[in-house]
Amino acid sequence: MSDVTLSVGGRNYTVSCADGQEEHVQRLATVIDGKLGSMGANLSSQEAKNLLFAALLLADELDEAKKEPAPAEPAEPDFDAERLAGQLERIALALENAASTLEGGGSLS
Repeated sequence: MSDVTLSVGGRNYTVSCADGQEEHVQRLATVIDGKLGSMGANLSSQEAKNLLFAALLLADELDEAKKEPAPAEPAEPDFDAERLAGQLERIALALENAASTLEGGGSLS
C-alpha cells in the first residue's frame, strides 16, 4: 500500500491506495477538485456537504454516460473479393502496359 496526498477544495488529504495506483488516484482527485471549482458560488460553508454535492454531480454524469447507447460497430464492407482481385489484376496490367509504352516497348497483353 502507498500513501498519496490529494489536494481537493483547497485542503490536503492523505489516503492509502494500492502500489502503482497513486497517479490514477491523484487524477480522480483532480476531477473532484475541478467539480468543486465549477460549483463556484454554490459552495456551502460545510466542507463535507460540498464534497457530497461534487460526488453527486459526478455520479449523475456517470449515470447519464452509462445510458448513452454504445457506438455502433463498423459494418463489414460489402464487396466481392474475387471480383476486386480481378479488377486489381487488370489495373496492374494496364499500369505495366503504360510503363512499357512510356519506356518505348510494346504492350504486355
